[in-house]
Amino acid sequence: MKKFILFFTVFCFFNNSFPNELKYELIVDNLDVPWAFVFLPDDSILITERRGELIHYKNGIKTVIKNLPEIISKNQGGLLDIELHPNYSENKWIYISYSSSNDKNEGTNTSILRFKLNGNQATNQQIIYKALPNSKRSLHYGSRMVFDKDNYIFFSIGDRGNRDLNPQDINRDGGKIYRLHDDGRIPINNPFVNEKNSKKAIFSYGHRNPQGMFYDEKNNKIWIHEHGPRGGDEINIIEAGENYGWPLASYGINYIGTKFTDKTSIDGMVDPIHFWVPSIAPSGMVYIDNPNYPSLNQSILIGSLKFQYLHQCVIKDGKVVEEKKLFDQIGRVRSVELDKDKNIFVGVENLGIIKLIE
Repeated sequence: MKKFILFFTVFCFFNNSFPNELKYELIVDNLDVPWAFVFLPDDSILITERRGELIHYKNGIKTVIKNLPEIISKNQGGLLDIELHPNYSENKWIYISYSSSNDKNEGTNTSILRFKLNGNQATNQQIIYKALPNSKRSLHYGSRMVFDKDNYIFFSIGDRGNRDLNPQDINRDGGKIYRLHDDGRIPINNPFVNEKNSKKAIFSYGHRNPQGMFYDEKNNKIWIHEHGPRGGDEINIIEAGENYGWPLASYGINYIGTKFTDKTSIDGMVDPIHFWVPSIAPSGMVYIDNPNYPSLNQSILIGSLKFQYLHQCVIKDGKVVEEKKLFDQIGRVRSVELDKDKNIFVGVENLGIIKLIE
C-alpha cells in the first residue's frame, strides 16, 4: 500500500476528559437531524434537515425555503449537505446534496444541485451531478461537499451498500470522491477523464461512505473520514486517481462478526492516516485554526453518531497524536461547522445547533 509518510498515524493516546472551561451555548433549538448548515454573510444560517426541509434561521425565526426539488427522505437519505460558493457574495450560488429518484421512483441516488435564493424561494436550479444507476437501498449516500482554492467542488458518494460492485469500478458511481467545476463541467485534468466508459467526474475511488470532508488550504489537500462497517472508520487524505482500498482492505469486519477480507493493506492502494476500532460512526469534520480556542486549536473535530460525543483529534506534524472526547453523551453529533470568524458550531440531533465557548 502507498503511504504518504508525512501523514501516517502513530499510536495515539486516548483521553476521555475535556477541559472544564469548554462550554457551549444553544443557538438554534428544536432540530431533528441537522445534517449540515452554513452561515450567510448576514450571519443568518441555512440548515438542512434530513427529512427534506431547508431552514433559514435569522433573529430567532425559522423560515422553510420553498420550491426545492423532490427529495426522497428515507432511512439515511434525504436533504444532506449544503455549501456556499466561495464567491457567494457576488454570484449567490448555494449547493445542496440530496437523495433523488428522477426515474419514476425506481430507487434513489445522490444528486448535487445549485440554486439561488429569492426571498424564501429556491430559484435558478441546476442539477450539476446525478449519480446513476439508482438503487432501491436507502443507505450510504456520502454527500459531503467542499470547495478548494480554485473553486472546484469536491463531493462524496457512498458505495450505496453495494461494496462488491461500486467502489472498485470507475465505470460506476458510488464509493468515490468526485471533482467538478462549480457549474458541473468536468475538469480536463481529472484522473480518469480519458478512460473509456469511466465516470469522468471521479477523483478517487475505493471508499465506503464518506460523511466528513474539509479543505486543507495550507497544503491544498482534501481530507475526509468515512464509515467502516463494524470497526474500520478511517481518515484519509485524498490524492488524484488513487485507490483507497474498500472493500479489498479494511480494519473492519461484517456487522455479524465475520470477516470479508484478511487484508488491512494492499500494495498500490492508499492506507488511511488513522482508523478507529471500534467504530465511532463519524459525521461532520472541520480543522480548527483559531487561537481563541486554545484547547482545540490545531485539531480536527468530528462528530460521533454512535457514542454521542464530539471527537477531537490533535494534529502535530501532520499526525494524529492524541484523541479526546468532548461533551460525552450530548447526543448524536451530526455536523460541525465554522462561521466567518472561525467560531465553532455543532449540529446535534434532537437538540439543535450549539456554539462552543472557551
